[in-house]
Amino acid sequence: MTYQGMRIDQKVSDLNMILIYLNGWEEQSRKVPGGKVFRAWKNYPFDILNELERQNLIRQYPKSIIVTREGQMKAEELLHRYFYPQKKV
Repeated sequence: MTYQGMRIDQKVSDLNMILIYLNGWEEQSRKVPGGKVFRAWKNYPFDILNELERQNLIRQYPKSIIVTREGQMKAEELLHRYFYPQKKV
């Protein structure tokens, strides 16, 4: 099924990426001393999380996920696309 030229499942995936980003926080890395990671709780449909991980936007752990730098940039882009679209002149 499509909506405005975009597959519905892609739109759902995009919106979940936005929610992950908005509910996340930055913390000290457990693997890289002095490093930081952007983490969120893992309360999203597994098929969507698996697809986001396949796209290298997140990394999954047992109870939480890490949002990669690429994932953070993608989430910010999606926020602007869905909630702050450019005005057409």
